[in-house]
Amino acid sequence: MSVRLYVGNLPKEEIDRQELQAVFAEAGDSISTKVIKDRKTGKCRGFGFVTVQTDEQADQFIEKFNGYVFKESALKIEKALPRSKGQSEEEAPPPPVAKSAPSSSSAPSEKSRRNKKKNRGGSSGSSSTTSTNSEAVQPDPRWAQELEKLKQMLAAQTTNP
Repeated sequence: MSVRLYVGNLPKEEIDRQELQAVFAEAGDSISTKVIKDRKTGKCRGFGFVTVQTDEQADQFIEKFNGYVFKESALKIEKALPRSKGQSEEEAPPPPVAKSAPSSSSAPSEKSRRNKKKNRGGSSGSSSTTSTNSEAVQPDPRWAQELEKLKQMLAAQTTNP
């Protein structure tokens, strides 16, 4: 079973797949790389993916290359989150990154702007906002075990007076 790894913090310039492949050449020929590019400019969007054959190889790859400096940028490598149904790689946002600066959540997301454009059509009926499971808040899979432990501890506290 192959494992996809997210490669973040790539320089936002013209990078091709072969350059990224050359960085990871010492890991062997059993890997494949993909650089996600902007459709209009053709420049890298700052992230890509590497596919390795096994979980063990993925863990070794992360340990070896996480923080590796590529074109003056320290790469961030972690296991990629599974894609949502109907979402292509180019639309896939990079995994969430913890930021120290507060972010403004008042700006509408690109997806909600697209939905608003669709709802503006000439229909005279009432428009409703629909929510899909992919938009629902889901726990980060990296913390799933800890979350499960907390749930069990909370359940034990509520049942024991």
